[in-house]
Amino acid sequence: MKDNNSSSAGVGFAGLLTILFIALKLLGVIDWPWVWVLSPLWISLAVGLIILGLIFIAVIFKSKK
Repeated sequence: MKDNNSSSAGVGFAGLLTILFIALKLLGVIDWPWVWVLSPLWISLAVGLIILGLIFIAVIFKSKK
């Protein structure tokens, strides 16, 4: 029997997009403020925090029943 314990760890879409934006900014192709160049990171963080908040609210409502 073949043991299939594969795991995938990588940069991901937001990481690749951030690296692309940083490279374009440093090469002078885009003239965006650094806040927008790094926006894929903080947008991903915001989405993650919203999901955690929704899970927390669901757990609280379920425990009150």
